[in-house]
Amino acid sequence: MAASETRVAKVVLPGTTNNLGTLFGGTLLAWMDEIAFITATRFARSRFVTVSLERTDFKHPIMSATIVELVGRVNRVGRTSVGVSIDVFVEQMDTPERLKAVTGQFTLVAIDDQRRPTPVMLQPAP
Repeated sequence: MAASETRVAKVVLPGTTNNLGTLFGGTLLAWMDEIAFITATRFARSRFVTVSLERTDFKHPIMSATIVELVGRVNRVGRTSVGVSIDVFVEQMDTPERLKAVTGQFTLVAIDDQRRPTPVMLQPAP
């Protein structure tokens, strides 16, 4: 499962923040969903759709002009689904200190050409 780990860094810009200067929760959830999709796809090389977001915990505000790193990992494999955990870290641009700001758990289902659930086919590690 380690081969499926996905890491993406983004800069929080004013266009993605609310009136308090913090990242919109919906924007972050969209980023997290994208990372979950990439992680599942890299894991099984199948088509996936998100079927649920079981839990998201916002533990630390994400301010404008910070860097966020989203880390996705497959942590559960079912017959047609995979569970992907997403950790979001935030850091100031002028210091290496990182804080875990958000965690989330997504479930994605593999689908066939008719968009019906299909078994997850595990791929050999490269």
